[in-house]
Amino acid sequence: MTINVRVWRQDGPEDRGRFENHVVTDANPHMSFLELLDVMNEQLIGEGKEPIEFDHDCREGICGSCGVVINGTAHGPKQRTASCQLHMRDYSDGDTIVVEPWRASALPVIKDLVVDRTAFDRIMGAGGYVSVATGGAPDANALPVPKEDVDAAFDYATCIGCGACVAACPNSSASLFTGAKIAHLSLLPQGEAERTRRVVAMVDQMAEEGFGDCSNHAECEAVCPKGISISAIARMRREYVKAMVVGDS
Repeated sequence: MTINVRVWRQDGPEDRGRFENHVVTDANPHMSFLELLDVMNEQLIGEGKEPIEFDHDCREGICGSCGVVINGTAHGPKQRTASCQLHMRDYSDGDTIVVEPWRASALPVIKDLVVDRTAFDRIMGAGGYVSVATGGAPDANALPVPKEDVDAAFDYATCIGCGACVAACPNSSASLFTGAKIAHLSLLPQGEAERTRRVVAMVDQMAEEGFGDCSNHAECEAVCPKGISISAIARMRREYVKAMVVGDS
């Protein structure tokens, strides 16, 4: 099958960037989207041209490195599917695929489709962890936790930090990412000791990084490859208000 690829090229955060058109004539339905980019890069190298830079690591939908905007949608047309798990069988012979990087001032383009996501690391570094001594792993029944809390914490913990929520949000908000990290720990006993300090530090860091605020469009939930609910944002807001009232713990 033949696939027309319109891909974004940009030399760095200060470069204006531009689209380039390429044709892959030997694509097949079993290829993943990233394999299509691999084949296109092989063509470019064979022609003596510079290959397209794109992020990837596990290629199993786990690490979140592969995120790009495909035909205007973060990660592409399939719900709960990371870019690396999208396959050419979802397209037809002769289709045109437009590929762009995440677009947000807080996630500047490094080169082509690669963006700098270290803002997420700084948000996590502000409090997305448990630093107090919680002891060794207890027996399963030694520390009772309601099942609904366990299930919700697990769902929030599946966030892979890909940045699709930021790319999809008209405000470039990182509220779903930050909310998921805060909500996950707020539901578990191990996160209780630093609960108020954590939410204030992480929300303030999110604002400092230049991400926009949430205005409940829910585009973040729609494109999240793990299907994380915007209830995480509501929980984050409740936690923040409580922390402002109670003060540091």
